[in-house]
Parts: sequence; structure tokens; C-alpha cells
Amino acid sequence: MAQPVVLLSIPGLRARDLASMPRLQALAASGQQARLVPGFPAVTCPVQANMTTGLAPREHGIIANGFYYRDRHEVEMWTAWNECIQRPQIWDTLHERRPGTTSAVWFALHSKGCGADYVCTPAPIHNPDGSESLWCYTKPTELYGELRDTLGHFPLQHFWGPLANIKSSAWIVDSAIHAARTLRPEFFYIYLPHLDYAAQKLGPDSEAARQAVVDLDGVLGKLIDEVEAALGAEPPLWLVASEYTIQPVDHVTYPNRVLRQADLLRVTQEGDAELLDFAGSQAWALVDHQLGHIFVKDAQPRVVAQVAELFRGQPGIAEVLVGDELQRYHLDHPRSGEVVLVSTPNSWQAYYWWLDDQHAPAFARTVDIHRKPGYDPVEMHFDRQTMSIPLDATLVRGSHGAPVPRDQAEGVLLSSRPGVLPGATLADTDVAGIVLQQFDAG
Repeated sequence: MAQPVVLLSIPGLRARDLASMPRLQALAASGQQARLVPGFPAVTCPVQANMTTGLAPREHGIIANGFYYRDRHEVEMWTAWNECIQRPQIWDTLHERRPGTTSAVWFALHSKGCGADYVCTPAPIHNPDGSESLWCYTKPTELYGELRDTLGHFPLQHFWGPLANIKSSAWIVDSAIHAARTLRPEFFYIYLPHLDYAAQKLGPDSEAARQAVVDLDGVLGKLIDEVEAALGAEPPLWLVASEYTIQPVDHVTYPNRVLRQADLLRVTQEGDAELLDFAGSQAWALVDHQLGHIFVKDAQPRVVAQVAELFRGQPGIAEVLVGDELQRYHLDHPRSGEVVLVSTPNSWQAYYWWLDDQHAPAFARTVDIHRKPGYDPVEMHFDRQTMSIPLDATLVRGSHGAPVPRDQAEGVLLSSRPGVLPGATLADTDVAGIVLQQFDAG
């Protein structure tokens, strides 16, 4: 039987953070440490798909944290089921190569309905009155009831938004320990998001971000100790991968406002609010951290060329990719926009399309990750006096997604055992092969 493998997926982890993380330092001291380079876009869903398939977006199809369905003129952010990933993941390959090998997937994005034997991921119930009830999708179905009875409900309010804190990652750790004891998966993939919060809200070198590093190391120590105790004579191989690193930002661009001012984006009126008219727009942008997919109606060549020219030379935009240029970052997939915007390392892209805040839709001032056609880190800056989200994208102090120079952002891949990592510098697409090799060797 192969040694169990635990892969921890930690966004925002930098090599220099290890100096404040004695438990991770100790793990690497007995094993290996390599530089880990994320693909573009270096955002959660694509990077997780890169790591678990060993392939790039052109093959697995995850081109951002959301999708635009051209035929229905609809946007889906974060909620897609596993079928959106178009290639086998680690657990699928393990089932094929080693029938009977069990896998668990904890809180990874797009894991609902995946082929792993055990799954746990947030899936709040949306009630008819607009409220939400806490719940998680689990496999088997009854597993969440067991976790809830043992640990209480997953604290969704601490997973994202103004209340995001260590409590969500601590619950993930406690539930993973419970699963290790009772289910004993041979491969365990666990997503721990805690370093994402303060680094984006206040900057990656802020006091709060430094404290987050310390806090996460504390819950990681508990995870390591309890899982190794649960597995007894078969301690796992630990692999720790930083999904990406977060860069300081002091600039924001508004692609949809640029398109609107060029008379390419249309809105519809709902009272005083202006809503983005997907079907009526010649072009609009789904923005995601430091990435923008611009969808051009019917892919009209004249409009594509016009859009590309609009953004060339725009402050905060490093590259404008069109046509075959998407191959440079393996984004040449039918789901990608006709034009792709890449931010400079110090800038990010906000989804706003209104030109006057009086006409912003109501959901713009709320924590609403599903109705916004793009990622909105301003949600972390909830104003308790006004009880709303300020419409000030300049408040954000950290972002990620764009390629950055090596000396500015060094991610890491750690192994608790020597002889596992095949080089000093690795790509996120190398992770799947490293995991599978442990089982092939076993």
C-alpha cells in the first residue's frame, strides 16, 4: 500500500512567510522546498484545476473563477459543478490506475459532483425569501450532518467578506481531522484560504497579513499532529502548495466603464439602477483580480480590433491578448473572451460599469459574489456605519493573477520527505504528476 498523501492548497503563501511559520518550516526541514510558479491566470479556480489535472486552461477549460454562457447570456461565478472541468483530476486517475484507492477533497472549488470518494465544500441553501441557510455539499450526503453534529455548522460568514477570519480555516482543519480518523483517505486534498483575506484587504505586508501567517501556522500544526496520530503507523507524505502570491496594488482599472464610454457596453434601467445588458452589449468584461475576459458579440472582427486598441496603453494594463496571442498563456479555449486583459503587477480590475454611483445596482453595496459579473474584493471593506459596501475600489491593497517577476513573488511547494520534488523550480501543472508518482511508486 502506498504512503498516504495530503496536499494542502494555500493561496497567498510566500517563501519568506515560512520564517514566521515554525510548523511548516519543520515540515520542509525534513523534506524539500521548491519554487512554485502558477500559470496565468493565477487565480483560485484555474490554479486548482492546473494542480489537480496537470494541464493548462486550454485543456481543462477553467479560464477564470467564473464563466459567461454566450448562448444564455448568463454569468456564473464560483458555483459551477465539477463537470465544468473537462479533464480527469488526480482522484479520477487514481481510480483508473489503482482501483480501490480512496481520495477526499475538502473545500476545493468546483468539487461538487467530482469523482473523489469523499467531498466537503460549502453549499448554502438559498431560501425563497432570499435568505441563506448554512450547509455543505458532502459525499456521502449524510457526512455533513455528522460534521455539523460534531463541530457545529461550517461558519460560512467567516469564509469570505467583511467577517472572513481564521474560524473558517480552523473548521476546515477540524473537519479534515474528523475525516482522517473516520474515513482514512489515501489521498487528501485540502484548501485553506486564510492568507487571502488580510493580504487583499490591507496589503500582503500589512500587520494583519503577517498575523494571518502566524494564525494559519497554528491551525496547520494541529492538522499535522492530529492527522499523523489518526493514521498511526502510516504517517502521510505532506505536500504544501501556494496557489499564488499576492502583490501590493495602488491602482485599479475599470474595463466596463471604458467599454461603456466607447458606446460598446449597454445597460438597462431598473428604477434608478443600471444593470449590465449582456445580450445588448457589443462588448463587456468579466474581470477577475488582474485578469479581464472581454466578450465581443458574435466575435465581430471589427469590434475585436476596436476593443483591443481601446486598452493598449491604458494605465494598469500590461498586455492585451487577441486571437493566437491567447496561446502565450494557454488560454486559447472557447470559453475565453475574444480579448484578454492582463494587469500590471500593481493594478487590478474592478467590474463597475456605472458612471455615477447613484445608478449602481443594489447588489453592488452588498456581499453578493454570485450576481456580480466579476470578483469584488471591496466586499471586505464593509462599512458598519452605513451597513453597506463602499463603492471605492481604491481601498483594495493586494491582488493577484498577473504574471510577476520572480524576485517579487516566490510561491513554494513543500514536501515532508526528500526525493519527492523533481526540481528547484516547478509549475503548478507539475503537482498532479508529483502526487500520482507517489502512488505509482507504491
